[in-house]
Amino acid sequence: MQRRVGSREVAEDILQEAFVRSLHRAGTIHHTGSILAWFYRVLRNAIIDHYRRQDTQRRALDRITAESDEASPVDEELEAAVCACVLPLLDTLKPAYAEALRRVDIEGMSVRGYGEKAGISASNAGVRLHRARQALHRQLARSCGTCLTHGCLDCRCAQ
Repeated sequence: MQRRVGSREVAEDILQEAFVRSLHRAGTIHHTGSILAWFYRVLRNAIIDHYRRQDTQRRALDRITAESDEASPVDEELEAAVCACVLPLLDTLKPAYAEALRRVDIEGMSVRGYGEKAGISASNAGVRLHRARQALHRQLARSCGTCLTHGCLDCRCAQ
């Protein structure tokens, strides 16, 4: 069986699955003389199911990859439509918080990279970013009210 699936570990997993299936279905055997042939059918079906699962996983990964490749233009459109009051509110935060949000959330810098640039540890940078996001959320709640609740895609804060 190992030569059929290419790996000893996978073969052992499939064999265990076949054992479990055979235990659950042992009551369906009517002729005890055909137990070996019956088990080989169970084992063959377990191998077939293994390849079906592999194919399904491969197709799902291909679909996710294709969707993420197509998502870039949508993300740019969404980014352009986001509430215009978010960026000005950054200036109302502590300078360290505003800098963290600009570097990580707007410019796409990694938290570790931001920490190195700011001269702090990566875990400290993560904490600072978390606190900055909380502070920005509070500022948005104060200034935008319903836009924060209902989404900023149709912002009327400036009106």
